[in-house]
Amino acid sequence: MKKNKLTIILAIILIVIAGILIWNNRYLTTIRGEASEFMVWDTASITRVFLADRSNHESLLERDADGWSLNGEYRAHPKKIDQLLYTLYRVRIKMPVSVASHDNIIAQMASQSTKVEVYQYVPRINLFNKIKLFYHEKCTRVFYVGDATKDSSGTFMLREGADQAYIVYIPGFRGYISTRFTADPDDWRDHVVFHENLADIQSVTVEFNEDPMASFRIDNTGKHQYKLTRLADNKDIAFDTLKVINLLSSFNDLRFEAFLNNGMSKQRLDSIVSSPFVHQVTLVNKEGETFAMKTFRKKVESVFDIPETEYMDDNDRMYGLVNDGRDLVLIQNYIFDKILRDIHYYEEGNPIRLEIETFQVE
Repeated sequence: MKKNKLTIILAIILIVIAGILIWNNRYLTTIRGEASEFMVWDTASITRVFLADRSNHESLLERDADGWSLNGEYRAHPKKIDQLLYTLYRVRIKMPVSVASHDNIIAQMASQSTKVEVYQYVPRINLFNKIKLFYHEKCTRVFYVGDATKDSSGTFMLREGADQAYIVYIPGFRGYISTRFTADPDDWRDHVVFHENLADIQSVTVEFNEDPMASFRIDNTGKHQYKLTRLADNKDIAFDTLKVINLLSSFNDLRFEAFLNNGMSKQRLDSIVSSPFVHQVTLVNKEGETFAMKTFRKKVESVFDIPETEYMDDNDRMYGLVNDGRDLVLIQNYIFDKILRDIHYYEEGNPIRLEIETFQVE
């Protein structure tokens, strides 16, 4: 008899718990409304985001102790990650896709869309959004991102398994958000070339291919102690300490503009890389890690059918070979000029010279 009573009591308790969980789930869904189809309330709980498109691009973004990584190989661009998390938090449903155009939109998304999977570290039990127990990683959102609307004020989205597509937007933002869900890995990779603090630099070498006497190396020989060596004759040169410190401090955060690996033919890429370099910069940190960049001249883009050798050098940009020679990138001169000065600039007693080009008018 006691066993029967115990069984009945346990059954009642389980039924009550089940009822509470069901009601709680409906309660949370109700207060979040339709926006929960795509938005993520707690972006800090996101552990992974996987994106894939119809062009066989795939990007897996994962949160780790150092930030975010891409496809388990590269660092992800911090600003792009922040923009993605902001979009997931702020995205709202504007309206359902109209009945008249729904089938056409679904057909378009079947051939041209990006699949997005969002994984979060969430509790198995969440009572009234107050009591949270038994955390685990779970795929909480799977949806497809399509093109922009005709007026570019919204973006088509469809939750996996749903029949109804929606037009979504970000309140206060005029435009579409499909580009924020790109699956191309190049769009997510960090653009950093050098990112080293002054105190962590062991040596910096700057080589000038066309002027070997201008090439030099700076070595850290102790706390706030440095040595400047001319590479051509291995001679130590007296230097302006402030200029040397400014140079080393410039390596704190140097980034390129764009990847070029997939933006030009292999023949064109090989032609650039095999041409004589202009500069080679090598940084060694105190942990023995080496980071290097080679630069190559870039010609001014021409709208005419003129061979590249026949038009002028681009004064604003150069090509850069980075990441152990794996990536050809575009760099801006005004960003990198501060680390590409020759040895004469750093010599003690040498004033800062402003070189002004003169032009002859015929």
